Amino acid sequence: MLGALQIVKIILVHNYYQQPGGEDVVFQRERELLERAGHDVVVYCRSNNEVNSYHGIKQLVLVRKTIWADDTRREFAELLRAQRPDLVHIHNTFVMISPSIYTACREARVPVVQTLHNYRLLCPAATFFRRGHICEECMEHTLWRSVRYGCYRDSHSGTAAVALMLAVHRSRHTWVRDVTCYVALTNFARTKFLQGGLPAQEVYVKPNFVYPDPQPGMGDGKYVLFAGRLSPEKRVSTLLNAWTHLRYQIPLVIIGGGPQMSQLKGEAARLNLTTVDFRGLLSYEQTLAAIKGARLLIFSSESYETFGLTIAEAFACGVPVLCSRLGAMEEIVEHGRTGLYFAAGNEDDLAEKVDWAWNHPDRMRLMGKEARQEYENKYTAEKNYPILMDIYQRAISANA
Repeated sequence: MLGALQIVKIILVHNYYQQPGGEDVVFQRERELLERAGHDVVVYCRSNNEVNSYHGIKQLVLVRKTIWADDTRREFAELLRAQRPDLVHIHNTFVMISPSIYTACREARVPVVQTLHNYRLLCPAATFFRRGHICEECMEHTLWRSVRYGCYRDSHSGTAAVALMLAVHRSRHTWVRDVTCYVALTNFARTKFLQGGLPAQEVYVKPNFVYPDPQPGMGDGKYVLFAGRLSPEKRVSTLLNAWTHLRYQIPLVIIGGGPQMSQLKGEAARLNLTTVDFRGLLSYEQTLAAIKGARLLIFSSESYETFGLTIAEAFACGVPVLCSRLGAMEEIVEHGRTGLYFAAGNEDDLAEKVDWAWNHPDRMRLMGKEARQEYENKYTAEKNYPILMDIYQRAISANA
């Protein structure tokens, strides 16, 4: 492993989305982790809020920039010349930065580490999820299946732009030639990216982490909690339907915002779910406090996910997790030890597991203690840093 100052200067790259999410949190945490360790960290960021300035015919310019942004490439090449970093670590380039910066790094002979926060390299929607189901047609056939379905924001033209960007850079071998090492967040995600064509010797696994340590709650939760984005793949609708099958009156608190907020509130009202409380978007500190007060956190996603940061946050708070037996969730949660599984999309199975958990508080407290131990073993900043440094060293060695 490396000491803190052997890799001195790092450029971190991130393109913020219009709606803040877990990727933004991880980027900031890793930046702070590196700065605390004594590295010289240079940050290069753009935001997709810039998209709002592209109207009418200018949207054609935006499509071109999505594929190859000349201005970003020139700007970044100048940054490389001025800063002379040991390494560039890229978190996200979509939309405004574009993959053009990979070429700038190659020409400057600077190694590149890319974190695979989502499945965008394989799926224009980035989720492997379409109309309520897992979909891998772009892996099994061609990217143009996504255009047929309008997978990116329900837009055929928008999806075509993303698919074209991926196709162009696949033909240029950008993902293989210009990226030195990749960071997958779970073994499950790594396997998917290898199936999609990334070279096995360049894809390493490093999970996300939770910092600062929130410390565990009291273990006597008074409600069940969902915390996350209210979007189709998170399947909060399955959660609401499960609540109609419960044998007991169990309070459910739902934290988060998103495109389905009004629809889900209406659905809860139609189902007369008087024990369901929508609290909207809360601050990070308020969300952690809500997690600590829960007996159980439900992660109902029916997409594969690449990690599931909320699960690690629940573990840090000493709260067990009930999740879909699917993808990365099944890897992170151990059934009967740190939480429970339910069959993805099965509202009856979900209701049965919630009823059982609610009526076995002692078992939940024991699982919460095991979840906290799992956090201490795997998801602290102290455990994460040497893994990150090892990947950085491998990238630098491979580029020598």
